Amino acid sequence: MTGLKAILAAMALAGILSTSLGEAQRAEKLRSRASSTCCATEVSKQSIHSDANRLGLVIGNSSYPDADVPPTQTVNDASALASTLRKDGFDIYLVQNATRDDMTRAIAHLKTKVRPDSIVMVYFGGFGIQSGGQSYMIPVDAKIWYEDDVRRDGVSIDRLLSELKNSGAHIRLAVIDASRRNPYERRFRSYSHGLAPIEAGKNALILTSMPPGEVVDDSHGSNSVLITALLNEMNLSTVSVEKIFDDTRLTVTRKTQNQQVPAVSSSPIDDVRLGPALTNAVVSSGQYKSLDSRS
Repeated sequence: MTGLKAILAAMALAGILSTSLGEAQRAEKLRSRASSTCCATEVSKQSIHSDANRLGLVIGNSSYPDADVPPTQTVNDASALASTLRKDGFDIYLVQNATRDDMTRAIAHLKTKVRPDSIVMVYFGGFGIQSGGQSYMIPVDAKIWYEDDVRRDGVSIDRLLSELKNSGAHIRLAVIDASRRNPYERRFRSYSHGLAPIEAGKNALILTSMPPGEVVDDSHGSNSVLITALLNEMNLSTVSVEKIFDDTRLTVTRKTQNQQVPAVSSSPIDDVRLGPALTNAVVSSGQYKSLDSRS
């Protein structure tokens, strides 16, 4: 009887061990499956990750406490443009309603990623003010009572493009939708409307919502006329960025019946292609060698 009890106990113990082993094996399979899913997710993210040589800084500012009529479309414009640029392979740093510290950090972050073959796109939507022959992007926390405050609190567009060039960016693209009436102009003894001319150095292309010294009122709708036209052109086909900017200017001019005529400033520039058809080469224009890896 004692022997029978021992046998039964041994069988029960074996069953328990077998069950535990089975549960352990099933748990290991689940962990392995979860690990595989995680890795697949990472691979999927990497497969749609941006090109290392395409970088972008997108800033949309609308919440200006001192502005009687803040530019409400700029945040939507920034989000829409960032989304389209990401689809086109750009590694985008998006900042909305940025303080000066936010903008400074974003620019510093962008500069750390620049390498000699980089194509860099900068977008700013918000208030822009010219002072001393330069155009300044105005943060939402700017405290501006005098023209000197513009240079203290603002971020110079010219300096930003120059710093990107000095950091090694091969091609600099800029879309500046900031040709609005200066919301602080009543505080200035003297002031100038619109933006100052923005110098386009070699391999630089700049699209502004209006020519230097001119301003435009914001349109109705969730997005500005400029960005709506730009996104439409970018989504039509894969063409050179020069053609996209030029066609955007023509479209806005036509749709606003010449009330808004954007300006394009350029220098000899490699023919960078933008558009929905992502491939791996680019057409080189003129005497300059193309460094973009897409066609």
